[in-house]
Amino acid sequence: MAAMQQYFAFLRAINVGSHVVKMDRLRALFEAMHLEDVSTFIASGNVIFRTATPDTRQLEQAIERHLEKGLGYEVGTFIRSWPQLEAIARSDPIAGAVQMSKGSRLYVLFMHEPAAAASRRRIIDLTSDDDGLHVEGREIYWLSRTSMRESPVSGALLEKLAGVPLTARNINTVQRLVARYAAR
Repeated sequence: MAAMQQYFAFLRAINVGSHVVKMDRLRALFEAMHLEDVSTFIASGNVIFRTATPDTRQLEQAIERHLEKGLGYEVGTFIRSWPQLEAIARSDPIAGAVQMSKGSRLYVLFMHEPAAAASRRRIIDLTSDDDGLHVEGREIYWLSRTSMRESPVSGALLEKLAGVPLTARNINTVQRLVARYAAR
């Protein structure tokens, strides 16, 4: 039998617009799938759990089907293992992003699979004085030095250019998750 591993699911369309889901309901949906030690982190669709299932893409698809059935709408699910999330939290792919100026924000956009080479180039081409972009593996890193309303870059645009679904989190959320669950 495979060893239990800790995973982090980043859900799309949770507590956005009319898609309001209480965290106890979300935990119950994950527990109904026989996932263990289920917890949530802030109300934006971050679920932590343990399972012996090693195929994360298959697990993502199973969770997506289960959530759609339980909630009545499609919920993109992006899973990262503990080592993957720890590496993301420590990375500084845009030089100096860790020492950001006040008002800057670094976002991590999670994808199911890496974007194609042409898509990566189109994303990087959006880099400007206000927006720094880097694509690494299944993540897009976006350093926004202005407000999102002022930037020509958006999650929707990055998803269109990547050609694959994605969901975004502020790097602070990722780092807080890693700090909180490191002891486990």
